[in-house]
Amino acid sequence: MSVADRISAFVAELKLWARGLYHGMLTHPAYEKVEKEAEDLEDAFMLACFPDAFGIPSPVSYYTAELLPYLTEEFENWQRRMWDRDSLLERKGQQYHF
Repeated sequence: MSVADRISAFVAELKLWARGLYHGMLTHPAYEKVEKEAEDLEDAFMLACFPDAFGIPSPVSYYTAELLPYLTEEFENWQRRMWDRDSLLERKGQQYHF
């Protein structure tokens, strides 16, 4: 096997690997499920840190207010998502019933 053959075989394997990586990370249907689950975890974290944004009194809010400058952009997006949702149960139900 010559060097040129080895290089062409390596390039072919690299293209196959890159195609599989693209499919697995961006086009596979499971990607959307993983993204929704990550969004739900982020929502739970933000709700635990800032419950007073929705009228739930919590002494933790005093301490988590220090995080607000670091989470300003995420906080605005989270607040918009939470107000736009019909309900959390409906969102979870959509994950299991298509």
